[in-house]
Amino acid sequence: MDSTIIIFLDGVGIGKADSNINPFFKYEFKTFTNIFGETPHIDKQRLSRNGIYLFPTDACLGVQGLPQSGTGQTSIFCGINAPETIGQHFGPFPHTSLVPIIKEKNIFAEFMRIDKKVTFLNAYPKLFFEYIKSGKQRLSVTTLSCILSGVPLNKAAQLRNGTALSAEIDNHRWVSRMSYKMPVITPELAAKRLIRIAAKNHFTLYEFFLTDHLGHGRIPESFMHIYNALDEFLLYILSNLPENISLIICSDHGNFEDISTKMHTINPALTISAGKNAGYFAEKITDISKIKNTILEFYT
Repeated sequence: MDSTIIIFLDGVGIGKADSNINPFFKYEFKTFTNIFGETPHIDKQRLSRNGIYLFPTDACLGVQGLPQSGTGQTSIFCGINAPETIGQHFGPFPHTSLVPIIKEKNIFAEFMRIDKKVTFLNAYPKLFFEYIKSGKQRLSVTTLSCILSGVPLNKAAQLRNGTALSAEIDNHRWVSRMSYKMPVITPELAAKRLIRIAAKNHFTLYEFFLTDHLGHGRIPESFMHIYNALDEFLLYILSNLPENISLIICSDHGNFEDISTKMHTINPALTISAGKNAGYFAEKITDISKIKNTILEFYT
């Protein structure tokens, strides 16, 4: 089975080579130094080594203002220029006028329309499902796409049995903040689970949103734990990706790469491609609206 993985990192751009504002320069990020031999920055936005590519992706999409998650994620997962469609960048959740487009064009729906197997790896705690039952609809593009397309959302049971991943990779916040009875796992084990599950599906999506939280100055006490978990997770995947799996690591806008501001940035979004179609992805994906359709070229 030809499989494609998207690892979506919320709010990660390519920023300045300045350790005062860019965490990737203040603290070593082995995903960059071990895989590419150096850390990307605004004056060196493209790196490649051993068939793995790192490159900038435009998140502004020709619309003035700071890119936002609602329109940025709609652009990624629906293959449209969402801010141009509604005339502005909008977020953190998608504008109501985008919901019909998300229902019709989201990447899960497109794969399912051609009889391909899909999965969304993130698990949700009980509190989230209670929120949904209350009738509230402030949902991220990924979650909304699943609900509108009938893609099952994972619960604690799937997290415990190793068929889902927590949003923080290692289950740490489920255990420490929500008092769930489950083991805290290593980022390496989480990475192995992702690869194993992806091999059984044509398309697999995993979302990591804590980079955006850190960029906005939230949960500073957990900064290094989150930073290191993400680094170890990505490094293992990039170092052990099977040849028949294609991987895109992408983001919706800049933020985390410049902690001198709690706002988003206009920096290019960070994108990495690896595996079977890595070179083609690096050539074709120039802005975030091209990610979905470029992936689907290999299945239609």
